[in-house]
Amino acid sequence: MDGRLQVFTGTSHPRLADDIMAELGTPLGRALVGKWKNGETRVKLDENVRGSDVFVIQSMCDPVDHHLMELLLIIDAARRASAARITAVIPYYAYAKQEKKTSGREPIAAKLVANLIGAAGADRVLTVDLHAPAIEGFFDIPVDHLRATPLLARHCNRSCPESIVAVSPDAGGVARAEEFRVRTGSSLAIISKRHPGPDVTETLEMVGDVAGKTAIIVDDMISTAGTLATAAELLRERGAEQIIAAATHGVFAANALDLIDRSPIDRVFATDTIPLPPDGPRDKIEMITVAPLLAEAIMRIHKDLSISALFT
Repeated sequence: MDGRLQVFTGTSHPRLADDIMAELGTPLGRALVGKWKNGETRVKLDENVRGSDVFVIQSMCDPVDHHLMELLLIIDAARRASAARITAVIPYYAYAKQEKKTSGREPIAAKLVANLIGAAGADRVLTVDLHAPAIEGFFDIPVDHLRATPLLARHCNRSCPESIVAVSPDAGGVARAEEFRVRTGSSLAIISKRHPGPDVTETLEMVGDVAGKTAIIVDDMISTAGTLATAAELLRERGAEQIIAAATHGVFAANALDLIDRSPIDRVFATDTIPLPPDGPRDKIEMITVAPLLAEAIMRIHKDLSISALFT
């Protein structure tokens, strides 16, 4: 790729964008991203991007639909301004839980979002810990899917005692918890649960020994924190000495921070793919930055180097 590296961002997570640019050692591209008086999203690039290798950083956090629209319009503006290549850098990909139909007459929203990003003009996507890895297949363009488990595991190795057990909060997260277990040299426990309704979690049973140990619940996201709180209660009943949650995406929807504060959870490790909500208790929350990881991935894509080395 011979074009200049230029990076733009929407309004979803300016601090993360600044941190990424600090790692890259180059300024953000100048752009106007806001709203017209009628409420429509307004975008104008204030840089010449003709022939450039353009990256657009935008997390799909709350308000999700507005930030998605910003992303689409920035991509469209860059395409119409003759950018040579456009990469959508999406630290948090929204609608990822809607990757399949669970009943009749439902949309598959994750696929629709993928279609929109491709139709807007993106040439590739860079993202972190999709809730369902199969979403990669929804795109007809290349997807570089980064994992945050190594970051979380390194943080736990530095700040947690040796006697730990990695806990998968459900059967679907066993592979993630197993990778975490290997990287931390810990044991493994698995909680069985079911969802009787939307955002409702019901714990059934647990396999594994957590008595007298530090139990680390490993998940890809914390949304309402219902899963975490339910799992933490069970772990405390089974004799866990300390309970920690480690997740990539800290959505912290609704009253999640209050629920965590009242729960037996001692600490929560989350990456900064999403900014923390402005309200709610944060004493238990420890943020781990993904800026160096994303900056390295951006530079490797720009130079047409392998991304696989980042997974080790």
